[in-house]
Amino acid sequence: MRRQLAGKRALLTGATGGIGRALAAALAQAGVRLMLTGRRQEVLAELARQLQAQGAQVEYQTADLTQPAQRQELVEQTVRCLGGLDLLINNAGIGSWGHFDTSTPEILRTIMEVNFFAPVELTRLAMPHLMQGEQPAVVNITSMCGRRGMPAWSEYSASKSALVGISEAWRGEFVRFQVDVITIVPGLTDSGLDQHLLRKDGRAEIRFDRGMKPEYLARRIVQAIAQNRREVVIGREARQLLFFQRWFPRLTDWLIGRKIRALYRSPSQPPVASASGGTP
Repeated sequence: MRRQLAGKRALLTGATGGIGRALAAALAQAGVRLMLTGRRQEVLAELARQLQAQGAQVEYQTADLTQPAQRQELVEQTVRCLGGLDLLINNAGIGSWGHFDTSTPEILRTIMEVNFFAPVELTRLAMPHLMQGEQPAVVNITSMCGRRGMPAWSEYSASKSALVGISEAWRGEFVRFQVDVITIVPGLTDSGLDQHLLRKDGRAEIRFDRGMKPEYLARRIVQAIAQNRREVVIGREARQLLFFQRWFPRLTDWLIGRKIRALYRSPSQPPVASASGGTP
């Protein structure tokens, strides 16, 4: 089934970030009617004005998605403004770059609240409206870390892995409601995520600036929604990692372990970070 995007009603979370902004623009260009949400009022308002000036129908509302009352109000406002809901795109996320042995329970809980519980509970609230929608779908933006957990991204990997897992379960469950579930698995992206990391003390050099541009990723996501893909791995790095993980798992473990041992051989070696940001 090919999904006709023009006229669809979509709720997009994390719209103020690099991927979210690019995705909002790509969806608007495809004729999707949008409700944008994020935590920065001024950024949301300016993005909405830019897209409206290009002829798109765009509404916005700030929300902290970890708060049940704000999730409820967001869904209700979306249905009031758009007249229903056809697409829920769970894009909002947060990360932490540092090893588990020096992390805290608070960091783990924060990441799980934002990256897993928030989209899950938002989906729960949206489902009654999606079930009445036209060619409805839930689109979960995960990460290659959700398919292969990576050192120094342990909490992030756990949250994205959980989102991948529940997406697979939903795909089987939601078929009886004719609601599709599309899982996006991006690789390294120059999206600015590092500006909001809870920690930045990992030692590996991560060149986010060499990652995919958000505009490219957004185009691929819109294409996946239109083609009604089940799961799409996007980015050469992600495809290579997951290929090795599937066919050579012990070798993959050994190579990653060797890299970590080398990085931490000298206790005095300082963390190395890239100047540009992105999504691992």
